[in-house]
Amino acid sequence: MIAQMVHDAAELTRILDAGLLTPVFQPIVDCRARSILGYEALIRGPEDSPLHRPDALFAAAREADLCLELEHAARTVSLRAFAAQHLPGRLFINVTPSGLLDYRMMNGETRDLLTELGIAPTRIVIELTENQRITDVPGIHEALLHYRGRGFQIAIDDLGEGFANLRMWSELKPEFVKIDRHFVHGIADDRIKYHFVRAMQDLAEICNASLVAEGIERPEDFACVRDMGIACGQGFFIARPDSHPPRQMPAVVLSVLDQRRLSLSPTAGSLGQMPTALSLLREIEPVTPTTCNETVIERFENDPELDVLPVVGEDGMPVGLINRHYMIDRFSRRFRKELYGRRSCDLFMERAPLVVDSAATIQELALMMSRAPRHHLLDGFIITRHGRYLGVGSSHALMGTITEMQISAARYANPLTQLPGNVPINEHIDRMLAGDISFVAAYIDIDDFKPFNDTFGYRRGDDVILVLARLICEAVDTRQDFVGHIGGDDFFVIFQSADWEERCWQLLCNFADAMGKILNTEEWSQGGYMMENRRGELTFQCLPRLSIGAVRIGPGECESHREVAVAASVAKKQAKKKAKQAHNAKDPGGHIFVERRRLGAGVAGSGERISN
Repeated sequence: MIAQMVHDAAELTRILDAGLLTPVFQPIVDCRARSILGYEALIRGPEDSPLHRPDALFAAAREADLCLELEHAARTVSLRAFAAQHLPGRLFINVTPSGLLDYRMMNGETRDLLTELGIAPTRIVIELTENQRITDVPGIHEALLHYRGRGFQIAIDDLGEGFANLRMWSELKPEFVKIDRHFVHGIADDRIKYHFVRAMQDLAEICNASLVAEGIERPEDFACVRDMGIACGQGFFIARPDSHPPRQMPAVVLSVLDQRRLSLSPTAGSLGQMPTALSLLREIEPVTPTTCNETVIERFENDPELDVLPVVGEDGMPVGLINRHYMIDRFSRRFRKELYGRRSCDLFMERAPLVVDSAATIQELALMMSRAPRHHLLDGFIITRHGRYLGVGSSHALMGTITEMQISAARYANPLTQLPGNVPINEHIDRMLAGDISFVAAYIDIDDFKPFNDTFGYRRGDDVILVLARLICEAVDTRQDFVGHIGGDDFFVIFQSADWEERCWQLLCNFADAMGKILNTEEWSQGGYMMENRRGELTFQCLPRLSIGAVRIGPGECESHREVAVAASVAKKQAKKKAKQAHNAKDPGGHIFVERRRLGAGVAGSGERISN
């Protein structure tokens, strides 16, 4: 054992002294932008060395007390290789807590190297690993304040591997959080993993952090995390680590993204259409990275309305963005025009612009903009199709579109619950049909609501409707299930959730419990109340409860929202019919009727009744 340790230490020293480390890069994709966000830098030893694998390499470094030396060497060679290949996007560099406080990081050596290589600090993400215990929390906080002040962003690795990085998340407030591969692999088939990751997603939204799902190896897992709304992904399914990684989204990844479910956002635009980044497109003739600065200045001077100039390579891929005010400010200083006028414009361009795919929805684009560095609000964003440049968009135009969407959504919202009304419901159904997306339409109605409203007054009736609206919103997955309020006590849900039946069951139980809190103990215990009928006679009236009619809608089964509405209404009537047949005053539960036949395959009533 000792002899092996001595041999490994000698081998590590040889590798470091001879500069034999090889950096490899694994792409991290942004599902919303349908582009490569950046790359994680990983390190390898020589192929013919026993320390070729990173685990063996870093184990030898720990035994030889050379961790900081190895980390520094790996960081340096990775930065140089990243710059030499002109890779797009951000670079994620693994840094240990000790490495974060290393004098070679703190004294400006890394900053000087970035300046030499022409890499802006805003393109670097310091990925803090949890392979060693953090003992100096105040020192780490001070160091992160130092790096953030210079433009670096922070990520924490392997969320879920231990409790320590949950504490790191709450204290360090990173811009990126990587989910441990244990929770990602098999998530499409594992409900426990799904709900763990969903909880992480909720935390990320509160903390304004972007999640990166690591260890994606299967297309179904990639589709699952994408449908959950997780921004970024990384893993063998996307690409393996390579010394010369892909610069564009692999075709197999794009094919999965093309099959995505319909994401939810406020209604706007014409019937059946959802605004996308393409609606904000402004076509601007780009410049190339070799265009001289004098030409760029001339473009800005000749066109006062031109705020930015996109920089696009010969392959049609965007590589940067030049801001008008930044450029003119630099050239207004003495001798700048003489010094830099004939040099290429890539000297002053933003090398990590915000790039979005033309198919990204306005909601997705707004979320990306809110989480991007502040200067992107002024620069705007580049719009691409399949990774190739189309034009640019501005944050001003984006805010205008969002405002129009909010006004439109408010115009058609139910005044009591503020949920989308008939027009947004119909538009959403038509979007689902146009996209050939399978879904379940559920019509939810309160049985015996009118007698309750007449007896106890409209105020208590409104309370019941508001309670039901809240319970429905809590029961659905708001990222993929659409909740609408038709009017009165009628609600409509468009489910994409695979577990929609369980959610309906839970809604029945929760509504029954809620009614128990609204009514007094005597009314609840008796299962109803006494009321006066039309003839002036006192009769016993059952408590309000739910009837839910549900129908599965497959691709091509319906042509418009009208057919879906009719089918759901028939299913709801069957649910209410079965509820009356199973009438029991002591039973506060509800009823579900599921039309399980394909539409057109048989008459309504061929489904199955489920009662609580």
